Amino acid sequence: MPHFPKPFFKKGRGVWYVEIDRKQVNLGPDKDDAFRRYHQLMSQPQPKYVAADSVLGVVDAYLEWCSKHRATDTYRWYRDRLQEFARHIAPTLSVAQLRPFHVQQWIDAREGWADGSRRNAIRAVKRAFKWAEEQGYIDRSPVAHMKKPKGGKREIIVGQEEFDEILSLAPDRGFRDLVIVTWETGCRPQESLIVEARHVDLVNQRWVFQQSEEKSRSAMRVVYLTDRALEIVKRLMLAHSEGPLFRNSAGEPWTADSVNCAFTRIRVRMGRRLLKATRTAKDKRRKLLYIDEESVTALAATMRREQCDGKPKSEARLQWEARQRLTNKAAVAIAPKYSLYALRHTWMNRLLTSGVDALTVAILAGHRDPSTLARYYQHLSLNPKHLLAQAKKAVG
Repeated sequence: MPHFPKPFFKKGRGVWYVEIDRKQVNLGPDKDDAFRRYHQLMSQPQPKYVAADSVLGVVDAYLEWCSKHRATDTYRWYRDRLQEFARHIAPTLSVAQLRPFHVQQWIDAREGWADGSRRNAIRAVKRAFKWAEEQGYIDRSPVAHMKKPKGGKREIIVGQEEFDEILSLAPDRGFRDLVIVTWETGCRPQESLIVEARHVDLVNQRWVFQQSEEKSRSAMRVVYLTDRALEIVKRLMLAHSEGPLFRNSAGEPWTADSVNCAFTRIRVRMGRRLLKATRTAKDKRRKLLYIDEESVTALAATMRREQCDGKPKSEARLQWEARQRLTNKAAVAIAPKYSLYALRHTWMNRLLTSGVDALTVAILAGHRDPSTLARYYQHLSLNPKHLLAQAKKAVG
């Protein structure tokens, strides 16, 4: 008898999924609708191959090329977005038939996406078809002139007090080590997550990644360690002679997802403090009054429908969990969006404002093109104190 995959529910996302051909298909948050779509998918014949001039053919070819010529995290970044796009369009859609509105319809269907997510989605699709044009697979990219939403501020600047608070709320020592080393060195997240003892040059106080391990695979990457970072790295080398140095309390290497989860927990705790501080005297009679009852009831009803087999939860328990989930969502929304990239961004900003020349900062940060700094740090041109200090240096 043929084996059919079964739908499963991800509590963290509140969405049903089914895995088909090693790809997770989003079935939506409602259980009844999810199973209805699941049965529709199972009744459809699966294509055995993809035509070379089809949109899916370009996507598959580009991802195969990325898997061989780009860093693992870069490949995964494109894979997640392009496979999502591929699931949205018709399997038989050809490159000649593809129009920008196909991409726009896919993006508009994702109501929860922020501007940054929409921008990245368009960027991924445009890059795949630009690559296909450069390689001669297609005559021209059908989405070359599609405009991306304007990007906002790239990252926040983390102050010293904020950084100290992040450390105080860090879930464990392993995460604090990762955060401190990023703050001290400005390394990329994909570098700190893969660094091993074999990459460490203790004599010259640095990490050395060979060309094949570097982000663009175009040159060797060197990350210099401060004394504080070196002390942490030495301790981790004694604990982990093989495999990634940075690990969580369970001894597992940190991943991009687990790092994001750790920062989310920190943001929840910070946001709850802010919410608590802004409550009025009347609100104090109820712990979570800033969440309206209608939203709690609606979410509890959804959670009730999504309960899996087993002992059902009481109405009071569902109401409590719904209130907690909505409170955490509100807390995250008002807390700063901390990340390892924000710490790296802060590190570069700190160097530039302290007088380190842009070329040196670019080299230390691993930028091949120093003009990258000009694009990401234009805010310094609006800082009169910084510009005045630089002008005084110019005249001695």
